[in-house]
Amino acid sequence: MKNPFKPTAGARPPLLVGRNDALDSFREGLVDGPGSPGLLTIFTGPRGVGKTVMLTEAEALAREQGWVVISETATKGLISRLADSIQVHLEELGDGKPSRLVTAVAAAGFGVTTQLPPIRPTGLRERATALLSRLAGHDTGLLITVDEIHAVDREDLTELAAIVQHLIREDLPIGLLMAGIPKAVADLLNEDVSTFLRRADRIDLTGVPLQDVREALARTFADTGVTIEPAQVDLAAEATGGYPFLIQLVGYHVWRRAVEGTVTDKSLTAGVDAARRRLGATVLQAALADLSPVDRTVLLKMSEDEGPSRIADIAHRLGETTKYAGVYRRRLLDAGVIVDAGRGLIDFAVPHLREYLREHADAMSQSHLP
Repeated sequence: MKNPFKPTAGARPPLLVGRNDALDSFREGLVDGPGSPGLLTIFTGPRGVGKTVMLTEAEALAREQGWVVISETATKGLISRLADSIQVHLEELGDGKPSRLVTAVAAAGFGVTTQLPPIRPTGLRERATALLSRLAGHDTGLLITVDEIHAVDREDLTELAAIVQHLIREDLPIGLLMAGIPKAVADLLNEDVSTFLRRADRIDLTGVPLQDVREALARTFADTGVTIEPAQVDLAAEATGGYPFLIQLVGYHVWRRAVEGTVTDKSLTAGVDAARRRLGATVLQAALADLSPVDRTVLLKMSEDEGPSRIADIAHRLGETTKYAGVYRRRLLDAGVIVDAGRGLIDFAVPHLREYLREHADAMSQSHLP
């Protein structure tokens, strides 16, 4: 049997742990149609919390209802790519590229009369209107998903928002779902880029309750015929910290190391260790690589605490002012690496980052300190 867990970024896991409620409004929107609040949604959360998975799941739900789906990432040229994708769907629905039409032929083959084809829509708004008008006649619609919107070109986002708002006013079946890092998305929407997008449903994805993780792991192992004891399920669930990507990683590596269909204490430990190493080599390493040397130094100072860190303490360890530390607090919040943990407190957004930093402190100190 194939491994039931999918620890690949953005992959659609067979079991969507603790996330079904987050899609309820979207499901309702597919039924209710134009103007439904669930059809305009922004998912936010730190790296690896499952934002892209939510977009993928929503896309699958839309396709099941016969909707056309266009999946995009917020990189340069977003608007032109959307326009091109919509044109492809228009042509698939019969709006091909007709040439000059012959409408009449005079006697003996002379005096051919021709007619030019209708002018085709050119811009995103015109093409979207044409496609949606056709889809509405079939009781379906168009879903556009855009990932990583914190990196989007402001002009592109403004134009996309204006077009979607127009389509909604025209009572056309359009859905727009987006995802990005919380603080950066909040700042983006506060920059007067689009007041329309501020009215979107905002779903902040956090960790999954450990009880849900336990139930999901136990059910998946049982359904695939692999024996795992309740105490082992508890240890595996605790190792995930409720972090969606780590749920898939731990499940994958523990299931893979089961001995003749049974999870042993030794294979459980080996699986959890392998999952943590993989988390470090993918999510944690990538998150740190995107940061400046001072950003990483601040994280190293945070790793000295057993729990949330006080900004004042971090400033003291840096030998700088609280204002100076505050600048890097904001940068790290924008990057989705840390979260606010209360008044004057910050904490790591990703499980095991504290331990990872401690393990690699010497190497980081030698190569990354300012």
